[in-house]
Amino acid sequence: MTALSIKLNQTGPIPLAVEFCCEEGELLVLAGPSGSGKTTILRSIAGLYRPENGTIECRGSRWLDTSTQYFMPPQKRSAGLVFQHYSLFPHLSAGNNVKIAMGHLSADKHMNRVHQLFDLVNLEGLENRYPSELSGGQQQRVALARALAREPAILLLDEPFSAVDQVTRRKLRQELVRLRMKLNIPIILVTHDLDEARMLADRMCILHNGSSLQTGIPEIVMSKPANAEVAYLVDMVNVFSGEIVRHDAVKKLTYLKWNKYELECVLREEFTPETTVDWIIPPESIILHRHDRPSRGERENPVSGFIDQSIPLGENTSIIMKLNGCADVLSLNIPTHTARRNHLVEGEEINVSLLTEAIHLMPKANKLSENRLS
Repeated sequence: MTALSIKLNQTGPIPLAVEFCCEEGELLVLAGPSGSGKTTILRSIAGLYRPENGTIECRGSRWLDTSTQYFMPPQKRSAGLVFQHYSLFPHLSAGNNVKIAMGHLSADKHMNRVHQLFDLVNLEGLENRYPSELSGGQQQRVALARALAREPAILLLDEPFSAVDQVTRRKLRQELVRLRMKLNIPIILVTHDLDEARMLADRMCILHNGSSLQTGIPEIVMSKPANAEVAYLVDMVNVFSGEIVRHDAVKKLTYLKWNKYELECVLREEFTPETTVDWIIPPESIILHRHDRPSRGERENPVSGFIDQSIPLGENTSIIMKLNGCADVLSLNIPTHTARRNHLVEGEEINVSLLTEAIHLMPKANKLSENRLS
């Protein structure tokens, strides 16, 4: 039985067209740009927002079923919610902020449970401090302890690390990984940070304009998006269109016409010849032909052009390459020491290879988003 299943639909005022599930012990990340409906979905699960249409089921219990007009009130839902800005009561100590979520326990058990939770979130001995006396990271841990005080069936985290500095964010991410090993409940984390999603998620769901576009493990979503819309949202820079030429089942190749080039791709027979498709290739899968060391790989989808921009970014240099005879540009990343050794400067003629295995074909999209995740 699925631990948590969600299906929500409405046209406004906040559009929703989402469907996903989350299993016991799984961390599912909802990722999308601002306004994509992430927080509204969390609030719907917690019972703080009532959508027009849909169902929410947790461990066999219906929390929402609009077909029968059933709506379980939030106080009866076993959900722990951590808000983006923690929402701690400033006039209460950290321990008392957590106590207020213990209505299901007798008063004589409150302090023992507070101490257990503070140990769990690494706040031992800080029960009597007030929020103003705590750092941002400590306040976040108090909010997490309060969410867990209800012994929830699910844990909902609304961008919990966005209000702290980079060092604290890294530590809190590590603590979340450690904590989830002790919690066998579904965890849903909202973020717009792709690196965070990649590090923490068992699966991620890409959202845009209230719609769930693709759900899967981060590596697949990032490298094999369902369509160009998802590719754009996850910040893929090399997104192009081309035409299917033919298939070769023996060589397990599909041939793609792109500008003046015919590219070899992994066999995708579901796309018929003369069909226009979108396709992507990661910058890391574009291989520079080195002047000092020619290689056999140079015969794999060779493309020529010149350097339009060369931007050193620490250990790696980002190259923007304009192609000869067309308006398309390619983005590739190479080690900075390689760029220096090959004297790569703007205006320099270069040749690259597009790795066959890395080219991913997708159905042609009608319109691309103007937003990207960061």
